[in-house]
Formats: sequence, C-alpha cells, structure tokens
Amino acid sequence: MVHMSGKLQSEPKSGPASEIGLEAAWGQVLARDPKATFFYAVLTTGVFCRPSCKSRRPLRGNVRFFLSMDEALAAGFRPCKRCKPTAPGVGNPLDKVRAHLEAHLDRAVPLAELGRLVGLSPFTVQRLFKQELGVSPLQYQRALRAGGLRSALKQGGNVTDAVYEAGFGSSSRAYEGTQLGMTPGRFAAGGRGEKIGYTTARSPFGWLVVGATERGLCWLALGETSAEAETSLREEFPAATVRRDPSLSRLVDAALAYVRDGSDLGQSRKGESLDLRGTVFQLRVWQALRQIPRGETRSYSELAREMGIPKATRAVARACATNRVAVIVPCHRVVGINGSLTGYRWGVERKRALLEAEGVKR
Repeated sequence: MVHMSGKLQSEPKSGPASEIGLEAAWGQVLARDPKATFFYAVLTTGVFCRPSCKSRRPLRGNVRFFLSMDEALAAGFRPCKRCKPTAPGVGNPLDKVRAHLEAHLDRAVPLAELGRLVGLSPFTVQRLFKQELGVSPLQYQRALRAGGLRSALKQGGNVTDAVYEAGFGSSSRAYEGTQLGMTPGRFAAGGRGEKIGYTTARSPFGWLVVGATERGLCWLALGETSAEAETSLREEFPAATVRRDPSLSRLVDAALAYVRDGSDLGQSRKGESLDLRGTVFQLRVWQALRQIPRGETRSYSELAREMGIPKATRAVARACATNRVAVIVPCHRVVGINGSLTGYRWGVERKRALLEAEGVKR
C-alpha cells in the first residue's frame, strides 16, 4: 500500500504515479511522521511498524506499505516490539473496542459488532485484544462486572445481593463470569476451600516460591530463606489449602529461563499458564509489564503513556506494587523517571540483580 492523493491505494508495480506514491510514503517514514496513518513492514525482519517508529531505518527496497494493521498481519508480518503498532494509543482501534465494551456491560457484545466498529475482521479484533490485554473481549466485559462483585464481597455484602447488583443472573453465572478463581462465597471467606500447590527452590536471586491452582501459576515470590518464601504464599492465601508439590519445580525452571533468555511460560501444557487475579486495571498493567522487552526498562510515567493513560501514573505504580507473580510479570523492569531503582516488593538489590541478569547495566 502507498500514500497517493491523500489516501492509501494498492501499490502499483510500475509507472510514474506509483513512484510518486511510494516516495510520499517513504518520505513520511524517513521523517518519522507521527501524523502518518499507514503502517510499513520490512521484508528482512518480518515486522511492521508505525512510520514514527524510532528503530533503525530499513533499506527502501525491503519496505512494503499497508493501510491497516489488519492487512499487515494478514500478510504475515509481526508487530514491532519497539513502537508496538497494535498497542492502545491515539486513534488505535483497541481504544474504541474497550470503550464500547465498557459502555455496554448490560449485554454480551458480538465480535462482529466490534469488527464493524473499527473496520477489522472479528478474528483480528479477538486476536489483537487478547494479545494486548491477555483476555478476550467477552472475558474483559465479565471482569468489569466482576470488579463490582469483588468490592461488594470484600466489604461484607450479602453474596446474593452482590451477585445480582453486579449484573449476573445467578450465583453460577457469577462464578462462570468472574476471574475470582473460586465461587463468590469462597472469595468472601478469604478463599477457604481453594487448593494451591507450591514448591520452593534456590535461585541466583534468593529463595523462590511458586504457587499454582488448577488454572495455573498464581504466586511467585522471592525471600531470604525457604521458610520466608513459603510464608509469603500462606499470608497471601491464608484460608486456602496449601500443599507442597515438587512437580511444580518446572515453573521455577520456567521463571529462571524467562530471566536468562526471555523464554515465556508455555500455554499449551496444563499447569503452565498464568492464573492472574486482579481488577481489570491491574490485569491491563500486568499485561503491559509483560510486553516490556527483556533488557529494557520503563518509568512508571512511560508505562502509563504506552498504555494510553498518561495521567494514571500513580495508579499504574500501585498496580505494579500489587503484582503477585514476580519475574514472569516483570515489575522489576520499571524504574524511577531518572533511572534510579525505586522500591521493589522483593527488595531493591534483587531488582538490581534481575536487571543485570537481563543485560541492563546499572
């Protein structure tokens, strides 16, 4: 696709008009024009970017232009990890999708409706939304309603009243539609009846403890001793049934591999997914943390801007502080605005060691 006569059209193979169009688009890439509305892809790397991307400029012969991210994805290109062309931002379709979902909590919004809203296929909307937030549009809607339910239950509200006030038709619907990971009654009782397996192990960053439910990894913390690490799990889930499970050592290995070379938890094998429990906002922040490339850091304000919420720096910082899965949700990659190592739930020196292991020199 090229920029011609004020709009993008299919790229011709030859002719004077095509050369003018190509040069117009290429000129915007060279100028890193933030107002450019198209995307460009690089054949040699297989990625596509916004024209404003600050990465090294490619050779002109290796560049192709697209009107939308949908077309770039359909052509087999991957989103650039630096400019994140699929991430929320000014004019980004995911912002419209999220706002539409938030405005229609009283009903399930079909993917086809979301696709028409932003001019993308239902499949692409589903894929991009889940890639960015870690949940599907339907799960996002359910989580929004679940936030009200959590608040009511934590404040000692009647379970039945809380369920219906949150917009669920029954307790079973509330259980299916929330991310409580347990029935509403159990959640209100501090998680009584929940079963969590765990194991501890030494690591280069101190003793490490992992805890997992049937849904996946729900706790990963660091401590000076094995007992201290184990205590952190029991304090976080005081009413749950906690038992040692040596087979979870694979999750310890996965966490260390993530620091060592960026290998993420596999999603295809049972027990190696994440069971992140939090509000919709916390889930958004934790997902954004997981998108910070290994070897890079962000300040809280930079992270807020990348999420499209520049005025929410303090809220982003609070969400980072409540992260329950150290290392895998890399809150250690967030630093002070001047680059200093700010507070870290598991100790500043561990934060320094984690960053150095990932190639960040302090």
